[in-house]
Amino acid sequence: KDKYSILPLIPSSETVAYRCLLCCHDQLYISEGVSNIHADHFGFAYGTSTVQKCDCQNVSVVLFCGHLDKPDKEFLTVNNQKAINDSFPYNFTVCLSTMFDFTNVLQLVQGLEMLQLLGVNRVVIYKTSNSPEIKHVLDYYTQKGLVEVIPWSMSRFLNVSQGWLPEHGPGDLHYFGQIPALSDFIYRYMYQSRYVALQDIDELILPHWSELLPLLEKKYVSDKCYMFENNVFPNTITLPPPTSETLPPQSRCCPGWQNVSGVNILAHLYQEPIIKETHYSNFKIIVNPRAVFIPTVHGLLDSLHGCSWVDRNIARMYHTRKGVCPLSSEQMFQGMKHVLVRDKEHGEAGGFESLSSCVC
Repeated sequence: KDKYSILPLIPSSETVAYRCLLCCHDQLYISEGVSNIHADHFGFAYGTSTVQKCDCQNVSVVLFCGHLDKPDKEFLTVNNQKAINDSFPYNFTVCLSTMFDFTNVLQLVQGLEMLQLLGVNRVVIYKTSNSPEIKHVLDYYTQKGLVEVIPWSMSRFLNVSQGWLPEHGPGDLHYFGQIPALSDFIYRYMYQSRYVALQDIDELILPHWSELLPLLEKKYVSDKCYMFENNVFPNTITLPPPTSETLPPQSRCCPGWQNVSGVNILAHLYQEPIIKETHYSNFKIIVNPRAVFIPTVHGLLDSLHGCSWVDRNIARMYHTRKGVCPLSSEQMFQGMKHVLVRDKEHGEAGGFESLSSCVC
């Protein structure tokens, strides 16, 4: 018998018996539903759940899953009924969730262009709200065929939080409904994309994915979740390019950028040191969506083959954002001196990884 799943939002403390009305061979059947509340609801009142049932083959629609005496039973079409293992419309798809009150035009454009250079064919954006300028950018890339915008307004149903923990923002649901958005994306693109990445627009996984993924499949086994180390480049610190990499001034290479609002990722070359306290924090993943059962913000809660950390010498994630580990003036001075020495002696761009600690 086949197994069918619904991904509802339910009270995280709820334990009830579910009944599902299934349209099977043009007849209605009542099936028991088994609910599994996802662990990552971050202490909010509501969380994402998986309600499964498997009493009938060839189900065309699920009319309702819940209390059968409710008058407003909802009609749901059963999707993903045919498994596909090759010939996908897209090789690499990125999910950005969720976009709310977004105004960072320059970094959005740079991020979308960089994703294309890395081999990404599709970017799916779960959008709650944005500025008119951002809408103009999204309309352009949608018409181009790169972006799909999915309106995501959980506030119509619940009091959503702007934070990832209740103490960071009041509400009943974590971060504008980010977890259900990720779950929706996994099943929506399960048979549309060979690989998917769950990340943010200020994060870039390098090098080129068409070269990277075959290497990872060979080294770590295929159909696994690949986890990439987070390397933070604070958008509050601006450094000139290394002398070994002379770049034209911004006024010559990109004269219009000064008039575009947002963060210029090419201007923020200082990298925070990697320390053991944050080494495995805030990573993101690339994964075969057909191997995923339950996603979360960082990694997976349930999958077929688990996850593997990718060696940072093979690939890593570059994250241009607000700094998470501020340095003292002395550490900044030592770090910049270290870069200049390496640059002069070896003709290469020095990093800040030799700094052993930072003031956190």
